Amino acid sequence: MAINKARMAVGFIAAGVLTVFFGTVLVFVGPIIIDDQVEKNTMIDPKNDLSYTMWKDLPVPFFMSVYFFNVLNPQEILRGEKPMVEQRGPYVYRKQCRKENITFHPNYTVSYREYRRYFFEPSMSVGNESDVVTIPNMLVLGASVMLENLPFAVRLLISATFKTFKEGPFLTKTVGELMWGYDSDLVEFLNKYLPGMLPSTGKFGLFAEFNNSNTGLFTIHTGKDDIMKAHKVDSWNGLTELSYWRTPQTNMINGTAGQLWPPFMTKESTLPFYSPDACRSLELVFQRPGEMRGIPSYRFVAPKTMFANGSDYAPNEGFCPCRQSGLLNVSSCRQNSPVFISHPHFFNADPVLLDYVLGLHPNEEEHGLFIDIHPLTGVPLNVSIRLQLNLYMKRVSGITETGKISEVVMPMLWFEENGYIDGPVLTTFHTNLVVLPAVMEYMQYTFIGLGLLTILVAMLVHYKVKRNERQECIAAQGNTSTWTEERSPLLQEDTKHTSRRHADGHHS
Repeated sequence: MAINKARMAVGFIAAGVLTVFFGTVLVFVGPIIIDDQVEKNTMIDPKNDLSYTMWKDLPVPFFMSVYFFNVLNPQEILRGEKPMVEQRGPYVYRKQCRKENITFHPNYTVSYREYRRYFFEPSMSVGNESDVVTIPNMLVLGASVMLENLPFAVRLLISATFKTFKEGPFLTKTVGELMWGYDSDLVEFLNKYLPGMLPSTGKFGLFAEFNNSNTGLFTIHTGKDDIMKAHKVDSWNGLTELSYWRTPQTNMINGTAGQLWPPFMTKESTLPFYSPDACRSLELVFQRPGEMRGIPSYRFVAPKTMFANGSDYAPNEGFCPCRQSGLLNVSSCRQNSPVFISHPHFFNADPVLLDYVLGLHPNEEEHGLFIDIHPLTGVPLNVSIRLQLNLYMKRVSGITETGKISEVVMPMLWFEENGYIDGPVLTTFHTNLVVLPAVMEYMQYTFIGLGLLTILVAMLVHYKVKRNERQECIAAQGNTSTWTEERSPLLQEDTKHTSRRHADGHHS
């Protein structure tokens, strides 16, 4: 019985050693298995349902919220006073994106065009598309700056043209008209006699070219040959560099298309992406770690240098001619109209810009842009891209519509494009890329702990069995000695009697 227990204990020790060995192997092999699964699930491949669907159709809700700066004192502005504005909105639109003409190439790239449509969401909006707001008239004030260097007589003729078509320096229109376009006799005239001067040939609206349009022909890397190249732009509209800006560096097309990034990010990683709407590449930097519904995340934000001018940040010299820091001059890709992009309410911009306009209140929580990324996979969990559209305006002699307007960068509207992973996609993502890796990690330590415990218990059992065997052996030896001692006198008597008999026999 003791021998069986000893053998069982040895067997358990062997099993414990194997369990510890298996757990130790998992410590080294587990991360390799997880990384391999991450690579398979982050490369662009139609065989991967989760990641391919997420890339192709954006299965999570995405919204664009628009805030207009309603001008409160248009007549006073024409007399040279500071503009006073009030923020109106948000007017919220659900954004629908779909990729079409998807073509895979032998060099591990894929081409596509992404189409976007916007649908008004009254329940999420503060107000309706029928709300009326007043903003600067880009057709008049923008054109005045663009044409200020023409001969004085031509400027007088331009002013007369504005009067003929009843175009004033400020527009009072509905939100829907300003967003998606309104009929204008001046626009019709310009498109007929000066084709190409305006960005669109139909109705004139601030977002008219966004709706039912595509962002150009993107060719990006699938990551099949090198996972660290996944989603990075190879070319845009056949171009590997731009021609809008003044230096090779500023004309570079860097990073991804702005939807997904390569996996295995660290706190030293950045988020570079190319934005056709901003006509340039942008780059976000790590701010802090966080968590979204149990999923670990890294928050990336815009550095203060993103829209800095060339004087404050030399690498941005190529984006000039510049004004104050905090403004990006996009006139070179907007038919030379004096349009500037900034953060909302001039957040992170030169404070002097705030002095020129009354009614702005910048703060990071409401006006800073950010992307929360799952660092292991490069998948955005929560996105909020916020940008402001501004018009540079001033008095231009000969064009009476400009009155005595002081030189100012005038905010017209700002918008936020935001979305986050939710619903079934979040559940699947959480299970495959958070729960399973965590289970594997816990398993390896469980195996090691269980194996060590098994070895320890089996060794104790084996020790006790052997100790009991020794005690039984000692006890058995002790019993044998006692019996021998008890029997000794009798043996001695028997010996004496035997000796005596032998002696008697001899004598006889």
